[in-house]
Amino acid sequence: MSSAAIPSRRRFTALFGTLALVLAAAGCGGGTGSASAGGRVTSITALDYYTDTTEHAQWGERLTACGRAAGVTVEHRSVPGASLVPQVLRQVSSRTLPDLLMLDNPDLQQIARTGALTPLDRYGVDSGGYAEGILSAGTYRGKVYGLAPTAGTTALFYNKDMLAEAGVAVPRTWDQLEKAAAALTRPGRYGMAVDANATFEGTWQFLPFLWSNGGDETRLDSPQAAQALQLWVDLVESGSMSRSVLNWTQADLHDQFVAGKAAMMVNGPWRISELDKAGLHWGVAPLPVRVPGQTLVTPLGGEVWTVPQNSSAARQRAAAKVLACLNDPENMLALAEQYHTVPSRTAVASRYAREVPSTAAFVKSVQRARSRTSRLGVEWPRAATGIYTAVQAALTGEQTPREALRHAQRTATGS
Repeated sequence: MSSAAIPSRRRFTALFGTLALVLAAAGCGGGTGSASAGGRVTSITALDYYTDTTEHAQWGERLTACGRAAGVTVEHRSVPGASLVPQVLRQVSSRTLPDLLMLDNPDLQQIARTGALTPLDRYGVDSGGYAEGILSAGTYRGKVYGLAPTAGTTALFYNKDMLAEAGVAVPRTWDQLEKAAAALTRPGRYGMAVDANATFEGTWQFLPFLWSNGGDETRLDSPQAAQALQLWVDLVESGSMSRSVLNWTQADLHDQFVAGKAAMMVNGPWRISELDKAGLHWGVAPLPVRVPGQTLVTPLGGEVWTVPQNSSAARQRAAAKVLACLNDPENMLALAEQYHTVPSRTAVASRYAREVPSTAAFVKSVQRARSRTSRLGVEWPRAATGIYTAVQAALTGEQTPREALRHAQRTATGS
């Protein structure tokens, strides 16, 4: 997983305004794969945002192996995360889309709406056995257009030695979280750390607190939403959480945690390999909920692979075979082990949790994780902007949580 994207590999693409509906589904041409003199497809193209040298090479090897199984060579290209969607939209217009396209899952609906993608049932790709949120993330208007081999979400990392020294248990509720964070705070160390920066990553981190308390991005001015934001405000105002969270990224949270400057943090499984190298005694648990009995709901992270429209049905079928290969149980498990993510099929995920106990909290949360576009679809970016703006306004004291979220609601609805 690349550090450029949301949670390590994953990137929040801020797409503001209205995207033009540039092509109808049947009108797309393009694709730059090649065929033999007899018309047999010999190669296809694949595009993603895995620009990290190591990660690009690793995905290249996997695509090559799946291409071999499908009888084609895969020409693999990566572009920076922030450039992917704009480039894809240009390719939609010029009919030069790749044969196989990876998208950050919140971007799928934006691209599917243009008619640039093909439904996977056209090729008989198996979409059974996936967690509900993962399948939802790849679905547009009732059709599955993308599948993710693995997924991720957030949980609570904690320093076992610090909790033992302070005599506090792993918090399960917000009240316990506040008390534990206060007890863990020392000169040079904060009890709790979150990413509250003014990006979609800040929104991502706030969503579990919003959703698990019954809040919803369709009603950001609800009392449940205000309670969630008040929790973060209270943690900062009490001194249990640094005001620097307004600028921290998830990578910064990791650094603070490893340096012993934060006893607990919200982060994702992609941090596990680096934490293992740091020599800390750490643990991970599901994020606390406001009161016992509430169901924890976290946001779903992960990239989906899609088959764009082009003029060659043969290339589309070949691309679909490669996509199916990437999503077979063997590759899911291998990718999860490689990047410390969660296999998308529930049976494979359960096996993974048994084999790698440190991922159990994430496996459990992914089963109930929610796609960020599940409520608002293509309107999600506007709500996400309203959320992180509200968080910033409340944590700086510019507005109360209720005032900030009322403004966010107006942003989300465009009124």
